[in-house]
Amino acid sequence: MSKQGVGWRSASFREMALSRLATCEHVGKLCKELGISRSTLKRWRQQLEAGAEPAGVQLPVQILERENWRLKQTLAEKVLEVDFLQGALQQVEARRRQNTASGARASTPRSGE
Repeated sequence: MSKQGVGWRSASFREMALSRLATCEHVGKLCKELGISRSTLKRWRQQLEAGAEPAGVQLPVQILERENWRLKQTLAEKVLEVDFLQGALQQVEARRRQNTASGARASTPRSGE
C-alpha cells in the first residue's frame, strides 16, 4: 500500500500499523510493506502514547493493563461473595447444631430427610 492509496492516513490504518509494530521483528520491512516511512510510524506511536489518537487506538500494554485491572476488580467482587456465603453457611450450621442438640427438628433439613 502506498501513501497515495486510499485510507493510508485513516485511524483504522494507523491502528493496524501500530498493532503490527508491536509484534514485528523488523521495523524497516514493516514500513516498506505498509508504504510509510519509519519517521511516520514513530510519530504515530508517539502521538498514541501522548493520547493524541482516537480513543479506540491503544497500545498492547495499555490493553493488557486495562484487562488486568478489570480482572482484579472481578476477583475482589468474587472474594467478597465467597466471604459472605461462608458467613451465611456458618450461621446456618450453628442454628442446625442448636436445634438438633435440643431434640427439635433442624430449621434447614438435610437433603433426603
